[in-house]
Amino acid sequence: MPSLSDMNTDEVTKLADIAAAEQTHDAHVTNVETRPAFFEWLCRMGDTTLILGQRLSEWCGHGPALEEDIALTNTALDLIGHTQLWLGLAGEVENEGRSADQLAFLRDAFKFRNVLLVEVPNGDMGVTTMRQFLFDAFHYELLQRLTESSSPRVAEIAAKALKEVSYHVERSTDLVVRLGDGTPESHDRMQQALDILWSYTGDMFVSDGVDATMADAGIAPSPDTLREAWLARVEDVLDEATLKVPDNAFVHTGGKTGKHTEHLGYILSDMQFLQRAYPGASW
Repeated sequence: MPSLSDMNTDEVTKLADIAAAEQTHDAHVTNVETRPAFFEWLCRMGDTTLILGQRLSEWCGHGPALEEDIALTNTALDLIGHTQLWLGLAGEVENEGRSADQLAFLRDAFKFRNVLLVEVPNGDMGVTTMRQFLFDAFHYELLQRLTESSSPRVAEIAAKALKEVSYHVERSTDLVVRLGDGTPESHDRMQQALDILWSYTGDMFVSDGVDATMADAGIAPSPDTLREAWLARVEDVLDEATLKVPDNAFVHTGGKTGKHTEHLGYILSDMQFLQRAYPGASW
């Protein structure tokens, strides 16, 4: 079974980070009262970066230009590296002997907890770029808050991930502005992408009992508290890109509780094929 760390070009660094994090005492990891919610929340974090990383990896070798091909692949690797850390910690919190790889490759779609936005097919570069920007803007705000988490392990992972996500959001912002305020065709494609994706963004800010438990414990902020900063950033960038926020109040929800689009099953059939075909296989 291919391991998540094998997929990452910074394997040695990531493994060293994990080893260092494991030496940090964190009472939240063994707290029986918050453990179920903590595990669920960690899966939401890890599943989201995993599915988006898998989506972006579909562009490897198919990008419209060499620079974009490499950039998308590197972003995918960054996200899969984050997944190794989040799901690795989830396995510890669950305390049932499951590794990050097992959580990634041995769960069915209804057990995944990623936000719906990352499931949306790549489409053209307009959709891929806009999806990345909308998520990056959210991801950046979330990680910034998580660096102040009462869980030392969460704060450490967030600090490491934030360094890479700071570049992600800078890059996707630049592309949205360049394409939105570019040629008539690039503008139209970016507006169409925004119209398609906007209704999926609300899922990122839905708060439930798991989020309330995490907020009460000081582990993570309630997602609904991130929307104002996210929206301010998004509206500023879209205004510069001469794009209009869709007048659509409908919101797709359910990803964080296991209710997914039809697309997730197809993603997992590709991602989990080797393990399903050869159970227990390893490099």
